[in-house]
Amino acid sequence: MAYLHKEIETMPREALKKLQSERLVAQVKRSYENVECFRKRMDEAGLKPEDIHGVEDLSRLPFSYKKDLRDYYPYGLFAEPMKNIRRVHASSGTTGKRIVVGYTKNDLDMWSDCVARMLTAIGMDENDIIQVSFGYGLFTGGFGLHGGAEQIGATVIPMSSGNTALQIQTMIDFKATALCCTPSYAMYLGEEIERQGLKDQLSLKYGIFGAEPWTEDMRLQIEDKLGLKAYDIYGLSEVLGPGVSCECECQAGMHVWEDSFIPEIIDPDTGEVLPEGSMGELVFTSLTKEGFPVIRYRTRDICSLNYEPCACGRTHLRMNKPRGRSDDMLIIRGVNVFPSQIEEVLLKVSGGEITPNYQIVVDRVNNTDTFDVNVEMSERLFADDVKSIERIEKIITSELRSMLGIGAKVHLVNPKTIARSEGKAKRVIDNRKL
Repeated sequence: MAYLHKEIETMPREALKKLQSERLVAQVKRSYENVECFRKRMDEAGLKPEDIHGVEDLSRLPFSYKKDLRDYYPYGLFAEPMKNIRRVHASSGTTGKRIVVGYTKNDLDMWSDCVARMLTAIGMDENDIIQVSFGYGLFTGGFGLHGGAEQIGATVIPMSSGNTALQIQTMIDFKATALCCTPSYAMYLGEEIERQGLKDQLSLKYGIFGAEPWTEDMRLQIEDKLGLKAYDIYGLSEVLGPGVSCECECQAGMHVWEDSFIPEIIDPDTGEVLPEGSMGELVFTSLTKEGFPVIRYRTRDICSLNYEPCACGRTHLRMNKPRGRSDDMLIIRGVNVFPSQIEEVLLKVSGGEITPNYQIVVDRVNNTDTFDVNVEMSERLFADDVKSIERIEKIITSELRSMLGIGAKVHLVNPKTIARSEGKAKRVIDNRKL
């Protein structure tokens, strides 16, 4: 197994806890002194920085929320003056004000280091040619992977997202050994490569995919279409960007770099910290971030943490793949439904007759929720008879009812009729919110 910083990545847990405590105490103090929102929350809770002695006091600290970033837009949560901020990133701003985050020089170095650890844990090195097809610009994905790839000495192809034909041509001509993008876009690229019969011209070995939920079945399909090994990564702009956690070569969960981040799992309704191994909402505290530190930031991602030793030798805990988001979760007729559950069913029953492209449409008619799932047929099924199409619809309907406990109307639609995405796939249309 390869390590970028073996002494940190294999640090005994007691020593890691001591390091976290030292950094937490310092982070709380500087956040209290420099961030008005955090200071107000601490004062309201009757807490002062000197009341926090280590990680054992973490649960006493107040939560922070995505809403805070909009309320204090654009720079109100920064803990450093703008003269020390070397870069800002921001969300797309599709709902309300943009979410703006800032990085000092040290933050950018730490970010590159976290991503470099991630790539090294996957098995990559200076001999790799990495095509970064995450968006650049204000989105953190492209720049995050770019910095880490350069740190390990790899060659970077800064493609950004979009222009699928050029993506494929570049991948082939430049002999890229790794592809970084969203899993839905990787699947789309795989479909196009398969359609054009170009798979044998690829040099890909690694796929680094994140920014949206995806299932193990989707992983296998991507690996088959692109001829690579697909790795899951996790990050969010509010905490850092890509590189907060990642799979190692063992692919048994995503290691969180605990010298820089403390994860917790809480009950999303009560805020109570849950016992080890529990499924709940993921909360992060950044320990080394200067420009935009977060204390107990509620990600809304639903997952669990694994504290058991990993076969790779790393002692940093692993987070299991998020099963969805608490704020993306649909409540349909009183039942909690995650899009990833539907994707899991569709990929299991596909058999080459349907594609992974689907869309959930929820509405309310006469005070009753309607629940429709549109699924794209493969070219093979489209050319088949009506009875075959009806048979597949019935199978999917039955499997969804078994998985979810409620019925859905399944509609198989013609090939290529569900809009493709070069970024995050839009899987849900909830007309009840209009």
